Amino acid sequence: MLIQTRTIVVKQGNADKVVERFSQEGLLDEREGLIDITVMVNKRTKEEEEVVVLIRWESEEAWKNWEKSPEHIQGHRDNKGKTPPEYVLSTKVNMYEVKKIRIGKSGR
Repeated sequence: MLIQTRTIVVKQGNADKVVERFSQEGLLDEREGLIDITVMVNKRTKEEEEVVVLIRWESEEAWKNWEKSPEHIQGHRDNKGKTPPEYVLSTKVNMYEVKKIRIGKSGR
C-alpha cells in the first residue's frame, strides 16, 4: 500500500474551503487502485489552519498509473501558471510505503 499526504496550511478561517474542494468527487475517484481519500483538519493549530488530505493506493504502481494518466497530466496543464488562492500559506506532499497495519478491536 502507498499513502500520499498533502498538508495544506491556510489562513485562519479558510480550512472549510480546502475541505470542500477535496471532498468533491472527481476523476481520481474512478481510478483503479484508489482505496480512499480522507480529509482531516488539525484541531490543535491556533494561528493558522492545517488540512491534511490522505490518499491511499493499493500499490505504488496504481499511483504511478494515475500520475501518467492523460487526465492527471491534463489537469496539471490546465493549472499551469495559476497561483494558489491567497489564503493558502503552504502545501507539502509526502509519500509513504506502508510496512505494517495493526487492526484494533473495533476494526475486526
